[in-house]
Amino acid sequence: MPRISRRSFLKAGGAAVVAGPAAGTVIPGAAAGGVAASAVAASLAGPAVAETAPAAPARRGASSYTFLRPDEASFIEPAVERLIPSDETGPGALEAGVPSFIDKQLGGAWGAGERLYRSGPWRQGTPSQGYQLPFTPAELFRNALRGVREELAGRYKSPFGSLPPAEQDAYLTSLQERSTELAGVPANVFFESLLALTIEGYFSDPVYGGNTDMASWKMIGFPGAYAEYYQLVDQHGIDYVRAPMSLAEDGRGKIHLHPNIPASLRRGGA
Repeated sequence: MPRISRRSFLKAGGAAVVAGPAAGTVIPGAAAGGVAASAVAASLAGPAVAETAPAAPARRGASSYTFLRPDEASFIEPAVERLIPSDETGPGALEAGVPSFIDKQLGGAWGAGERLYRSGPWRQGTPSQGYQLPFTPAELFRNALRGVREELAGRYKSPFGSLPPAEQDAYLTSLQERSTELAGVPANVFFESLLALTIEGYFSDPVYGGNTDMASWKMIGFPGAYAEYYQLVDQHGIDYVRAPMSLAEDGRGKIHLHPNIPASLRRGGA
């Protein structure tokens, strides 16, 4: 299939999920995240997005993870950087703080399945029925990451981050294309969930832990959570250009990350 440019890929992903976590969940079958994952996953058939390995960015926030264990973070960090790598267009997922976003989502109410139906029956469903597994998002990632670790130890005798870029891409593609289980989680379900969380974290409001310095918003020209456009009501056909603004930005431009985000701003909140 023809390859797409990274700019086109990111703009397509940003258009789908730039509203951030409040738009919906990411487990396959959920409204916003599932759609984004389905639309973008097709572009990852074969090698992952980057052809060559970019210079490895410094790990961001590894010491402050509340959910991810070191062995889990050692997969998540290089994996998200292969899904959205750094290049001349903009920062990659690792530099943009996506692992911190994933950690916060999995360690919070959403990760615990706060709004997820979990009463069964647990049967194989059709694609239109969405997510059918008994796991909460946190359980899905914990189990799948254990399966990934065991599989890598048997297949490569090496952790994911130590593999050459081509082998990292090949392994991610194998997760995307197969349904064999990783500690009870189908590999393709885990891949779709990881991809959707990566895209959400890259384009979400920084209050949720990702999109460091609003870099992805600056890249695509999204103004962010700007609430007042009164002075522009009667102006038509003009470009709207301004620095982006976060939901949690104070009058001095500082973004405050709070563990207790107001209900109206939480993932899936009303």
